[in-house]
Amino acid sequence: MNKKLKVGLLGGTGLVGQRFVTLLNNHPYFEVAAVAASKRSAGKKYYDTVKDRWKLSIPMPDYIKDIVVKDIYEIDEIAKEVDFVFCAVDMPKDEIRKIEETYAKHEIPVVSNNSAHRFTEDVPVVIPEVNPDHLKIIDKQKERLGTKKGFITAKPNCSIQSYVPALSALLEYKPTKILVCTYQAISGSGKTFKEFPEILDNVIPYIPGEEDKSEKEPLKVWGHIEDNKIVCANNPTITSQCLRVPVADGHMAAVFVSFEKKPSKEVMLEHFKNFKGKPQTLELPTAPENFLTYFEDDFRPQPKLDRELEKGMGVTIGRLREDTVFDYKFVCLSHNALRGAAGGALLTAELLYREGYLY
Repeated sequence: MNKKLKVGLLGGTGLVGQRFVTLLNNHPYFEVAAVAASKRSAGKKYYDTVKDRWKLSIPMPDYIKDIVVKDIYEIDEIAKEVDFVFCAVDMPKDEIRKIEETYAKHEIPVVSNNSAHRFTEDVPVVIPEVNPDHLKIIDKQKERLGTKKGFITAKPNCSIQSYVPALSALLEYKPTKILVCTYQAISGSGKTFKEFPEILDNVIPYIPGEEDKSEKEPLKVWGHIEDNKIVCANNPTITSQCLRVPVADGHMAAVFVSFEKKPSKEVMLEHFKNFKGKPQTLELPTAPENFLTYFEDDFRPQPKLDRELEKGMGVTIGRLREDTVFDYKFVCLSHNALRGAAGGALLTAELLYREGYLY
């Protein structure tokens, strides 16, 4: 298929929406045809709505400036203009769940950045290199929704994408228990330093909802399809703590892991080096050439130095060593706003496009 698909951005004026705007500029598969937000922004040109709230260092692309923002509830009108939508709205979870399903029932596929449907049993939660096979559940989801084209797929929580890829490279050795501490950047809360002065010279030891997501979402990603639903994996056992730290972008994770079949350090490094998935095989536009990169330097990875690796779509790993309680420990880093948010959702959409789900 050579024609670009028309995309709608639900919640296109917020921080993640702005990331979508920049990533979709001159994209080979997709072009933005509609932007929707709250009634407060509806009826105004995108530039007039966002000019004082543009949060990125990248300038606002010209193509988006004159697009008139719609109300996200103008679903009939938006459906006439788009082939699918990205959803990054900031609303109560019940409202998000309802509006995403309403779009799907209007025959508009939804690629969601939100958590509302991550535990809906027939909604795939996809890291494209890790569990692309979960997209097969979409056909069963469409049967439930009564749709021919409309469905919902979601990307997982931004913080788990710092460490789940590294652990996924080692699944054949059967991890049994994992302890993870995440150190999460302020952009994960949708804020900049100007909007979040209390984080300066500070660490906040609680991020509502994050520890539950960190402990449960990996098990869905590592699950399997059975009886028209995705069944979460039973193992490993995961416990976590999640902290907000004074970093602009980049979520770091300190990982401790034990295995049923303990691999050597050399074997683990080889698996990190060679771990690839469908996005690399298909050479998807947003896919990193090297999904996982290991640093021998004990002082790496660092958010300031390494979050932009592979255009922010790579995952970096360092400090792999044996532990006195667990088998091994190491650290991981990913760009939460790119790999963990808009970029991860875009990569999922590229995979859906190539697999024929979007047309």
